[in-house]
Amino acid sequence: MPVTTYVHTDRTLRAKIIDGCGMTCTFCHNEGTPVVADNLRTANGYAAQGASGRVSIYLGTNGARFLPATVVPDAYFASTLTLLRDALDLNELHLTGGEPTLHPQLAQIVQIGVQGGLRVCVTSNGERGAAVWESCARAGLDRVNFSIFGTTPDELAQVQHSRFANIRRAERKIAALKDSVTAAERAGIPASANIVVPNYAHAPRVLRLLEEYSPWLDVRLLNSLADGAESIEAITRILADLGAVATAHHLTAGVSGSRTAYELPDGRTIWFKQIRSVRLPETCSGCRFNNDSDCQEGFYGVRLYRDARGGYQVGVCIQRMDLCMPVADFVRHDLCREVLALRDAEYRRLSKDRF
Repeated sequence: MPVTTYVHTDRTLRAKIIDGCGMTCTFCHNEGTPVVADNLRTANGYAAQGASGRVSIYLGTNGARFLPATVVPDAYFASTLTLLRDALDLNELHLTGGEPTLHPQLAQIVQIGVQGGLRVCVTSNGERGAAVWESCARAGLDRVNFSIFGTTPDELAQVQHSRFANIRRAERKIAALKDSVTAAERAGIPASANIVVPNYAHAPRVLRLLEEYSPWLDVRLLNSLADGAESIEAITRILADLGAVATAHHLTAGVSGSRTAYELPDGRTIWFKQIRSVRLPETCSGCRFNNDSDCQEGFYGVRLYRDARGGYQVGVCIQRMDLCMPVADFVRHDLCREVLALRDAEYRRLSKDRF
């Protein structure tokens, strides 16, 4: 039976609202920015890793030119969202970090986004979710995407900096995540769990995730870019083991994201998220990373940052942070028009290809 393909347009802004994080994951891209705690006294370029144990994996080559600052939920932030909403025809604000639940005014940020006419979502590792989801729900939070880096303390410890890779610390993080998931369900916030599957050895993690968490939680399997075909083959094999049947493909025009929905024998849905090869036609054409091995996520969408001077910067690639520019400049720049044109052209092409 053929699987229906649905084509959507990307109208999402990803906003890095805080740099702080209580984890030290060895694969973190930190939204392309330096880790602030390790670079406060840096004079000659930024360090990709320092005393905090955290990393920003693309920093050595991405040309980052500013330190990120914590977003303040004030009139300036609200007007910045409005400017970008109107310039890019946005309908969604996706809050990232660092770890957003560490922001002391997360609910206020959610409220500003909602008041600006945007659907607001959060990506979180669950560190303080149990303490903040209720207030965020009242503010209008639409969804939480939980990033799960290990389903057991041992798994989580394996992907942390060696100084922090101890089981007791990992146990606390896993417990906080579980409490956060429970709190989101109690607050009535829809949620999903994103888990990267590098190879088939990670199949037990997927099974534990499905068994230990409520069916209310959507599970999304993400292929590991670093592991290429092996990762995709592993996910395909896991889905076959589970007896999962594809029910729908979802393509997002204008960005590199795509996902396929599978139905399990018990009726539960599991998702397979993949990166498509999408590039900005002009901006990416001369980029040295523009090949199948070096370009890790293609054009994934527009990102917003607050810099250390209190201004807001727009970025279009975490591997090319040198492309970031002030918001007022971006909305008048050819790059803004290129983003819109790519979205429209892809939507027309993908919609035509469906038939």
